[in-house]
Amino acid sequence: MTTRTPGGTLTLAENLTLSRMGYGAMQLAGPEAFGPPKDHEEAVAVLRAAVELGVTHIDTSDFYGPASVNELIKEALHPYPADLHIVTKVGARRGADASWRSALEPDDLKAQVRENLQHLGLDVLDVVNLRVGSAMGTGEGSIAEQFGALAELREQGLIRHLGLSGVSSAQLTEAQAIAPVVTVQNLYNLANRQDDALVARCAEEGIAFAPFFPLGGFTRLQSAELDSVAARLGASPQQTALAWLLQRSETMTPIPGTSSVAHLRENIAAADLALPDDAVKELDGIAG
Repeated sequence: MTTRTPGGTLTLAENLTLSRMGYGAMQLAGPEAFGPPKDHEEAVAVLRAAVELGVTHIDTSDFYGPASVNELIKEALHPYPADLHIVTKVGARRGADASWRSALEPDDLKAQVRENLQHLGLDVLDVVNLRVGSAMGTGEGSIAEQFGALAELREQGLIRHLGLSGVSSAQLTEAQAIAPVVTVQNLYNLANRQDDALVARCAEEGIAFAPFFPLGGFTRLQSAELDSVAARLGASPQQTALAWLLQRSETMTPIPGTSSVAHLRENIAAADLALPDDAVKELDGIAG
């Protein structure tokens, strides 16, 4: 078992230290994160390899599959290593047609927490993110009632820490008045940097910023500039994009996903890629 932690560590609370390079489990499900994995054994192998490579931050949700990804995590890794932290999300459910449906009623949120506990085989969840916005943008309006419902479960001991997903800076402020927020998970990558100010705020306040779709998500991130920089560095474009994220902010915690052990190893290797200043400057220009 390796003692190396990819990307270094980020301590968010006394009992919560994450590897800065995490792993997002969404792609272990079928197409569009729906249905069982195409290759069950490979999916199990990916999860075990992630832990062997030093990843201590796995992102998941019971609406991946639904349920099948959490059940895979339990199969592959339970009983969980003491330093492994599983971050999950509530706030959506899946239709029979694979659609994503907002599910933000307080009682439903509490039910979703209990479903995550059941399928992961846990008595308490390390971190639960309230998913407010869609995969492509942030939500609007008050989240006090929804976040308050999760804060109640935190007080009851079913959740250790709370986070947010798909939120604005104003919604973060509103949530912080109810309970501490340890992580924000929003769409962010080289080509989608509308949350630059929120990234900076999270760094100032010691909050993890977990960029989902760090490599573009269902549509792969593509850029001639990215390809050029990667070629000069002898790295893949994906590795270069992940290295840029790690250097973008000291509290950035990328969670690239894959259903391949080989691809997982390539992603983790990005934590060792140091980008020179000229490369960073060129990459910074991609979105602007």
